[in-house]
Amino acid sequence: MLYAIFATDHENSLDKRLASRPAHIERLTDLKNQGRLVLSGPLPAIDSEDPGPAGFSGSLIVAEFNSLENAEEWAQADPYVKAGVYQNVSVKPFKYVLP
Repeated sequence: MLYAIFATDHENSLDKRLASRPAHIERLTDLKNQGRLVLSGPLPAIDSEDPGPAGFSGSLIVAEFNSLENAEEWAQADPYVKAGVYQNVSVKPFKYVLP
């Protein structure tokens, strides 16, 4: 089943985000290579593709997992959680409809 992972960043966590980004991207690439990643990306803190020093307010990941528990475990093991980038992580079942 698909799950949406919504994460909210701590304020002023851009430096931590940038430092831990390679490990975060590596995990997402693993999901992609397994054919389980639907989409992922950061949420700019301002209305801009490149928010610069304003940074990001969080992230969204939609991926396939065996269960909600597996998705939650995977999300909590993210390098952004360990580095203190994410303030809150929420995982919800997701039903893909369009396109």
